Amino acid sequence: MPVFTLHDITLDLPEVLITKALAARLADGSYEADEIAAAMCRVGPGMRVLDLGAGLGLISVLAARAAGATNVLSVEANPNLLPVLRDTFERNGQGGIRLLHGAVTSGEGGGTVRFQVPRAFLGASLARAGAPENEICKVPNLGLEPLLYEHRPDVVMMDIEGAEEWLFDQPWHPELRFLVLELHPPRYSDTVIKRIVDCMSDSGLTYDPVTSRGRVLGFRRV
Repeated sequence: MPVFTLHDITLDLPEVLITKALAARLADGSYEADEIAAAMCRVGPGMRVLDLGAGLGLISVLAARAAGATNVLSVEANPNLLPVLRDTFERNGQGGIRLLHGAVTSGEGGGTVRFQVPRAFLGASLARAGAPENEICKVPNLGLEPLLYEHRPDVVMMDIEGAEEWLFDQPWHPELRFLVLELHPPRYSDTVIKRIVDCMSDSGLTYDPVTSRGRVLGFRRV
């Protein structure tokens, strides 16, 4: 299996998950570069971190190194990535990271939701109308509210392939200090981005220029 190293984190990936584009980004270090920079800037000792859309586990491992593995909750919906994440955590000495399988939705959650898993894992997302049925599976429905109020994160890192569209209809937990998320403008209109910004303002957070770059948008508590 192909092995890559980024920021002293070793990734041993199954061939089936590797595309040419992903391999190139892993090889040149550009994969999740902005999110990595944000995590290294904002996560400190003892901080509680919620990593939504953990992907290959890079952000979770970096957060665990800074804050302690038991302070990190890693959430991933794609079932094909769960063994990869567990291997990444153990291989890099962060086996204490808690890993949850499921897709994050608004409210309390419960039951299952339809999730699309194409061959290229980077495109995995909540299933939308017209998605090919052979790419659909059902995954646990994890409500945002229980995740925030039970884990009580200081920092939330989020890359959930457009599902952020439905997570900003009401203020977030008052203990949240930083939020960093990747926007997905092709999947929704500018009104969704405005709703995200307005929601964070109502939650007591403002734009964070230190962690914002391109499609990565950061907020910090005022």
